[in-house]
Amino acid sequence: MIDKLDAALRFNREALNLRAERQEVLAANIAHADTPNYKARDFDFSSRLNEAVGRASQSVSLATTSSRHLAGQAQAASDKDLLYRTPHQSSIDGNTVEMDVERIAFADNALRYESNLTIINAKIKSLLSAVQQ
Repeated sequence: MIDKLDAALRFNREALNLRAERQEVLAANIAHADTPNYKARDFDFSSRLNEAVGRASQSVSLATTSSRHLAGQAQAASDKDLLYRTPHQSSIDGNTVEMDVERIAFADNALRYESNLTIINAKIKSLLSAVQQ
């Protein structure tokens, strides 16, 4: 039963985690808008989501030193590096952050994060109503 519940919410969980990670990357870009030679970074959300959902079944087991320790499971970390964003207009100081592009990406990502939360809430409410009946 728990496996089915986990499978039903896995995609949305992974999407939320990646949206939060992307929000941090975009916030770092905005914070470094005036830093000389800073290169704006981002990642391809859809490919990272496909990888995350695909490797969700793969896990890393933790070593225990006592029989009383709980056997924990951790997700294998992605070794993908962030991609550099190509600027539309180059800057004299070598900075590739374009505030308009970053603000739009930040707002779009935040909106998609909120909509994903709404979808998860609706799924959980429908599951709870099915259990109660």
